[in-house]
Amino acid sequence: MARDSFRKSLGYALSGLAYALRTQPNMRFHFGAALVVVAVALLLGVGVRDFLFILFAIILVVIAEMFNTAVETVVNLYTNKYHPLARVAKDVAAGAVLLAALNSMVVGLLVFYPYLHAFVRYWARSLGGVN
Repeated sequence: MARDSFRKSLGYALSGLAYALRTQPNMRFHFGAALVVVAVALLLGVGVRDFLFILFAIILVVIAEMFNTAVETVVNLYTNKYHPLARVAKDVAAGAVLLAALNSMVVGLLVFYPYLHAFVRYWARSLGGVN
């Protein structure tokens, strides 16, 4: 009985994730960017702790985007006319996504800088350039 309930809940959650990916261009962009970032992290040999920072930043953006989608959907369900409070709800949810995305950029810069710096120095030395 509990297993069936868990399976249904998991199905609903996966359905929500699929809906967001299928209908929200920004969600697809975030997922694409996440794949690129994870690939670069793997290519550069980012350490486990640093990789966790990157993963948490990515997941925070995805969660924020999903909440934004949920807020927009509920507001649209409630009213199809302009209302200043509807605009506020949508703008605040979008602001949360923006903050999460900016956070992920800062995390990415802080995590990737030493790896990229070492990578550039390695290639410069191997090409007979600067030490």
